[in-house]
This record gives sequence, C-alpha cells and structure tokens, in this order.
Amino acid sequence: MTRPQVTAVMLAYGAEPYLVNAARAILASTDVDIELVVVDNGCTGDGIDIVKGFPQVRVVRPEQNTGYSGGCRIGAAEATGDWLAFVNSDAIVAPDALAKTVAVAAEPGVGAAMASIRLADTPELINTSGNPLHFTGLSWAGGNGEPASAHAARTRVPSLSGCCFVISRQRWQELDGFAAEYFAYHEDTELSLRLWQRGLRLEYVPDAVVRHHYEFSRNDLKLYLVERNRLVTLLTAYQTRTLVVLAPMLLLTEAAMLAAALAGGWTRQKTRGWGWLWRNRSWVGARRRQLQAERTVPDGVIAELMTARVAPSNVDSPPGMGVFNAVAAGYWALARPLLQRR
Repeated sequence: MTRPQVTAVMLAYGAEPYLVNAARAILASTDVDIELVVVDNGCTGDGIDIVKGFPQVRVVRPEQNTGYSGGCRIGAAEATGDWLAFVNSDAIVAPDALAKTVAVAAEPGVGAAMASIRLADTPELINTSGNPLHFTGLSWAGGNGEPASAHAARTRVPSLSGCCFVISRQRWQELDGFAAEYFAYHEDTELSLRLWQRGLRLEYVPDAVVRHHYEFSRNDLKLYLVERNRLVTLLTAYQTRTLVVLAPMLLLTEAAMLAAALAGGWTRQKTRGWGWLWRNRSWVGARRRQLQAERTVPDGVIAELMTARVAPSNVDSPPGMGVFNAVAAGYWALARPLLQRR
C-alpha cells in the first residue's frame, strides 16, 4: 500500500530551544512519507539555521510575524502532501504518532484528528486530550495534569488542540484554513466548530503520543487575543437563534470577564478587543455570512458536546467562579433543549 503523503507545518518564533529536536522527531516519523515546512515568524535562536539544512525541510520567511493563524496558512500553502499535520515547535512526536493520527483522520465521517498531547517532563500525564468547549466560547486544555491512563480510549472531542492535529489538505483548502485575522489563539476552536458544522467528527487518538514542553503564560497580547477571538468565534460561528437563546448568559459572561479584567489588571486588553470588533465589523459580518452559508448542521447537534462548567486545571479560578458555574449550569439546562429542538 502507498504510504500517506504528509506535510508537517511548524512555526518558529523567538528563541525556540526545542525546534531542532521537534524537527528531527517529525522527520523520523514512520509509515508516512514526510516533508516539513517551517515558517520563520522571527526565530532569534540558531535552530532555524540548523533545520534548514535537514533533508525534506523547507523554510519559509514571511516579511513579518504572521502569528499562528497566518503562519499555518503560509505553511499549508507550501504543502505537497495529501495530509497536513500542524505541530508546535516545542512538541516532540513519537515515531508512529503522525501515522496513527492520519489513519484516524482518513476514516469516513472524520474531519480531523488530534494526538495525545502529554507533558514533556512527565509523559505519563496529559497536557490535553481535546479541549472542552464552554457554550459561552471559553475553551482550555482538557485533562491537563491527569494520568494518561485515564484518557486511554479514543473519543470524540469538542475542539482540537492546535499543538498537534491532522487534517486532509483538500479539506483545509475547502475551509480556507484558519482566518489570518485571528493571529493567534482560538483559531483551533473556530476550525473545530466549522468541521462539526459540516457534520464531521473530531477524534482524539490516545496511542499517538506527543510530548509537549508546555508552559502556560500570560501577557498583554495573549490576554487581548484570547478574549477578542472568543467573541469573534461567537459572533461568526453561532447561528442567530443560538445567539438569541444564549444572549442573557453571554452578556453576563462579558460582565464577568470585565470584572476579572479589572481585578487582574488587564482592562485595557479586554476593552481593546471590543474596539477591534467595532472597527472591523464589516469583516466580522462577512465572516459570519461565510460560515453560516457553508454549514450543514445546526448548533443543536454540537450543543451535546459543550459544557456549562469552566474548569481549567492550569490556572487559578478567579473569585466567584463557583457562582458563575452554578448560574451557567442552570441556564444551560434550560437553553440546551431549545437549541436541540428541530
């Protein structure tokens, strides 16, 4: 049988201490024909000069930092393989991980598949086995810090992790990939919703192991982008009926996020996101029309995958999270049947 033709896309920015090892691991992949496209978004270490000398590696240098979304678009445009594997530059794939993930992604009805992302220093623990999706658009690393043995079964996931997932190049092109406007964060959530909205499943592959040198961080740009992009996804991917049904809880969530921003000292980042949405309302409207036109499945089908409890394990819960979760759970119990009604 012909081996799958896979193009791995990897981005490089900053010091990139794990880039060389991550590239070597990809090139050592078994049971696939592999090429690696590295997008140099501003690598300041010597890793980029090393990997460009490897066989089956091409380095692409945009004129400026295009972020994760734009960099993935650029890398995918250079691909020749039938399958695209997006792999973080601090993620070390096991030799058989890509082949196993491709095999699942190739099954009928599967839109994309993700590997089992483990914590690099303690690979018996999960970094993410799929990202939960709160009905207000919040998402986080699912299963982080939990034993991998508790996530040993293949499952459907609400949202892929951008750390390592596989999608066919044809499907990526049909969807036009990530929107470059996202720059970074939440683009994997939006792509996941769009795949579900086409009636396709997203699968977690437990024996496709990737060790991720994960380090949770917060900075002004990330705080701004995470919240801005969450709202972009809500406003463009959700059906009008869904937005109407959820409107009271979405407004309460905005108030809660603003309160968290005030308490955490990132009010400017939160309000900056609102400003971006207003200035770019024409693009948001066009994006909404595009996504609603291409969908074939109503939000009610996707609602069964969503959660009403915010429970990330990698960050401290802000004051009042217990109250928020209780209110959200009560609201979701009433709203979900309305969304699932045909």
